[in-house]
Amino acid sequence: MPTPDSYTVGWICAVHVEIVAARAFLDEVHDDLDEVPVNDTNSYILGRIKKHNIVIASLPHGKYGLVSATSVARNMAHTFTNVRIGLMVGIAGGVPSKRHDIRLGDIVVSSPGNGAGGVLQYDYGKTIQGKRFVRTGHLNSPPDVILGAVSVLRAQYEEDGNGISKTIETTLATKKRLQSKYGRPEQATDRLYLATYDHRGSTEATCMAVCDSNETVPRPPRSEHDDETTIHYGLVASANQLMKDANIRDKLSEEEDVLCFEMEAAGLMDQFPCMVVRGICDYSDTHKSDAWQGYSAMAAAAYARDLLAKITPNKVIAERKLGEILFAG
Repeated sequence: MPTPDSYTVGWICAVHVEIVAARAFLDEVHDDLDEVPVNDTNSYILGRIKKHNIVIASLPHGKYGLVSATSVARNMAHTFTNVRIGLMVGIAGGVPSKRHDIRLGDIVVSSPGNGAGGVLQYDYGKTIQGKRFVRTGHLNSPPDVILGAVSVLRAQYEEDGNGISKTIETTLATKKRLQSKYGRPEQATDRLYLATYDHRGSTEATCMAVCDSNETVPRPPRSEHDDETTIHYGLVASANQLMKDANIRDKLSEEEDVLCFEMEAAGLMDQFPCMVVRGICDYSDTHKSDAWQGYSAMAAAAYARDLLAKITPNKVIAERKLGEILFAG
């Protein structure tokens, strides 16, 4: 039976659909530990992907944000002292723009660039006269061993296609209970509304039923040579608040080249160096819906699985233990 020291990769999720997707892509699910330290409030899913033993933890039900993510990471590092690399895998609100044709079901991978390490904590910044965003904090980049694997996987995808959609279909074929919630929704439900057009009706009403399709941004279908699920590499914006303002979304896109918004990664990057992988489930505006959450969580988990396949176990063991980073000094 595996012991806590058997696990070298930590995988953190924020919401229910993310942990379901993570578990679905394990090659093998391990038994729970007989004992966990009493001061560790996390619950874990243990398993294997390829040659890596994985420990998966989720934020407590109903709790979100940077502080909760940090607490989960610290508890994991205390209990699983041999964890060396981390993944933050789940869903986020996308930021489509002229530079980035981001659509629902696509994936964003945090990557250094534009003077940032891959994650921007945008409430570190402030607006000044003229309302230009000013960044006042910097977060660390993902570990080089993961960034190297990203480069190799990106080259493979460019030549052969990523096959993410097919991977999800194959996985769901063996997990029929998940098909309706985690399968790919109809493409017609992927609507990008003009930034000036807010959701009509109650929050429970679907946009397909109450919003005007004439207020959408026209976007041509992707070509037959494009992947159904496209991977985007760049900056993830993170803060303790849900982004639902399309005008602020577009402003941060223009000034910082942000690709998506989420609420946990900035609580991890400086203390729990990891790669952030996000499936796009909405467009960070008032037109939010749960329809794409399941599929987008599956897409992010499928990418994370492919990424781990490009990292050899000896390279993971060569990394510094995350507990040594978290508890240094």
